[in-house]
Amino acid sequence: MISQARIFWSLLIAIAFGISLSSTSPLHAQNPGFAKEPVITEYDVDPNWPVRPDEIAAAGWVSGLSIDDKDQVWFFRKGPDPVQVYTSDGKFVRSWGNEHNFVNPHHLRIGPDGSIWLADFGRHVVQKFTVEGKPLQTLGVLDERGDDNDHFDRPTDMAITPAGDVFVTDGYGNNRRIMHFDSDGKFVKTWGEYGSAPGKFILPHSIVVDSKGKLYVADRNSGRIQVFDQSGKYLDSWGNVIMPWGLSITKNDELWVCGSSPHWWLRDGKYPEFKDQVFMKFSTDGRVLQVWQIPLGDIGDDKNNPDTSRLKPGEAVGVHCIAADSKGNLFVGEIYSERAQKFVPVTSRTPPKK
Repeated sequence: MISQARIFWSLLIAIAFGISLSSTSPLHAQNPGFAKEPVITEYDVDPNWPVRPDEIAAAGWVSGLSIDDKDQVWFFRKGPDPVQVYTSDGKFVRSWGNEHNFVNPHHLRIGPDGSIWLADFGRHVVQKFTVEGKPLQTLGVLDERGDDNDHFDRPTDMAITPAGDVFVTDGYGNNRRIMHFDSDGKFVKTWGEYGSAPGKFILPHSIVVDSKGKLYVADRNSGRIQVFDQSGKYLDSWGNVIMPWGLSITKNDELWVCGSSPHWWLRDGKYPEFKDQVFMKFSTDGRVLQVWQIPLGDIGDDKNNPDTSRLKPGEAVGVHCIAADSKGNLFVGEIYSERAQKFVPVTSRTPPKK
């Protein structure tokens, strides 16, 4: 039988031990379970960006987005007023493009010379414009699809080097290839075909070039980013990390990617497309530097006729393009939620008042 004295001393020790670990102890007060100086960067949506004039169209997929050297945000959307430009703080700058009869706007890029490049997979071309919207160059043949060296079959994106060479992802149609043109628009070479092996593509959806000339291709429907040199030599592949819809690269060679977490593009006879909305930043050797996720919004059952009134700021359905300005703000274009949004980096917050 356990003596009463033993029980007494056991209870006394338990009480004393409990007091020592209580929240009022000096140790607990000095070492909380959170970082007093956070090492994680969070992002808050700016619900007031952009400030769109009443006469400028608000509806339509925002499928292309880039930022110029003035930190102006350019985006390319389906429908009226397809090219729209805003400052980083949301002021409207200009719009153009109605006169060019775009059919299916896709990605938008800004060349090293400041020119604007647009991919229209509905018209099977990529085109170069001045900042005011004057046409300068067309690659491909308007309204003609094909698989030879003069034609595209629903091209998706283009990367422009400092020398003026253009690399086009000929992705939505049957070709599934990269096409290389020189600064005069002369065909140089092509590589790639449909397939899951390294160097082949399921759907080359976006492309960027870094400061050393390496090319990064978002092979979206296979959930990988493939890396090549400009001769088409396969260098690397990063898979099982993100379904990459859009790519951009910063001046210091950090690669931003938007999309969703990995999944099979076809499952149980359906095409789910995405189950969440993710932003990721990579180094050029494939190291993941940052991850941020935003809520998947509700637009009703028909994504092609979305009820965008259901959306809250910071939600998205179909993030398609992403770019960062010089202050680290992220700008994202969305197709099914039909808008562009600004996300502001946050590294500290004012503690709530007690």
